[in-house]
Amino acid sequence: MTITYEWRGGFDNVAVNALHAEGFNHPTRDVDWLTRVQRHSLGWVCARDDGDLVGFVNVVWDGGVHAFILDTVVAGGRRRSGIGADLIAEAARQAREAGCTWLHVDFEDDLRPFYFDACGFTPTTAGLIAL
Repeated sequence: MTITYEWRGGFDNVAVNALHAEGFNHPTRDVDWLTRVQRHSLGWVCARDDGDLVGFVNVVWDGGVHAFILDTVVAGGRRRSGIGADLIAEAARQAREAGCTWLHVDFEDDLRPFYFDACGFTPTTAGLIAL
């Protein structure tokens, strides 16, 4: 398996919707991901195996020095193979090249080993308001 990673790569909304539904365990939705990321994101990373989308991560930002990881997802049969960590590494590299000095992420507790151990994030104190 040779996985390729593409910053701001082209993608089909159907493919991202299917990947997102599988990764986040919800019904497939009809989200216009391409319009969403073009409007609100610094960029995104697509992971492909022979043209098939097997991973995706969205990188939003504040227009300054802060970038934020959203929607990290890897196809079910490809998890625990390093694709997710490679998606994050490429996202971090591109955010750094864009002049960001901070990369933020929030996640559910079961993903701590992935983000802290595999990706190199460090714990911080943060706050959240449910809206």
